[in-house]
Parts: sequence; C-alpha cells; structure tokens
Amino acid sequence: MTLEQLRIGNRARITALAAEPALLQRLMEMGVLEGDEVEMVAVAPLGDPIEIRLGDSRLSLRREEAARVEVTLLP
Repeated sequence: MTLEQLRIGNRARITALAAEPALLQRLMEMGVLEGDEVEMVAVAPLGDPIEIRLGDSRLSLRREEAARVEVTLLP
C-alpha cells in the first residue's frame, strides 16, 4: 500500500521510500523517513495535493510523490 491510497483519518507506518534520488532527498529533508508514523489529514477538492500529519508537522504532498512512499496500515 502507498501513502496516496490512505483515506482521511487512516494512520500508517512508513516502510519504504522508492523514488529517484532527488525526490528521495527532498522527502527525507521534509522528515519522511522509514519507520515514522503518518496520518492522512485532508485531500484537496480536486484530489491533489494531499495533507498528512507527520509527528507535530503537517505536510502537503502531490499524489505522484505520495505514491513513492510505501506504508503499512495501523489499527
């Protein structure tokens, strides 16, 4: 499952980042790291971008970027 497939309110743990080096570095600089817990907070009216909660921060990601982040759904 990828980050873009989460529904609002779902929580998940990041299991892998599968992106080209430039995007991978950008995601890591924003704090998107393997093992971190994320929560889907909102989706823009037209479906892109999405907003996630990561720790005490909120990040907006394009669906294309979120599709590169593999997650495991948490109960």
